Amino acid sequence: METVTVTETVDADIDELRDAMTDVGTFMRAAEFDDVGVDGDVVRITNHVGLATIELELELFEDSDAVLAYEQRDGIFDEMVTRYTLTETASGVEVEATTEFAVQARLVGPVLDATVVSRQRRRELRAQFDYLATLAE
Repeated sequence: METVTVTETVDADIDELRDAMTDVGTFMRAAEFDDVGVDGDVVRITNHVGLATIELELELFEDSDAVLAYEQRDGIFDEMVTRYTLTETASGVEVEATTEFAVQARLVGPVLDATVVSRQRRRELRAQFDYLATLAE
């Protein structure tokens, strides 16, 4: 399994950040995916990464430590789980996102590998964090 973790401190109210993150459609669109659809606890995303088009069907699930958590139900990964947490600190609210994934062996190669996926995932998470930072402005 590969792991991508991004952490940032945001000077905002924790409840405001929680509300923004649990508005799943808007929060997922902030990651700059090409297409996002939400139907209850199911989220469908499409994103172009290099020469590959990634389509994922994700399912939201309850995690007592996370504000938002989802896992892949259908897509390119053998496994993929993402969790977002919020922690109040003296300098603001620490937002942390961790994605754990395993790329299907048949997809590893010149078009898509764990390094490309990790780099893209960091970009997506940072875009979401930039969105959260705008709430504090």
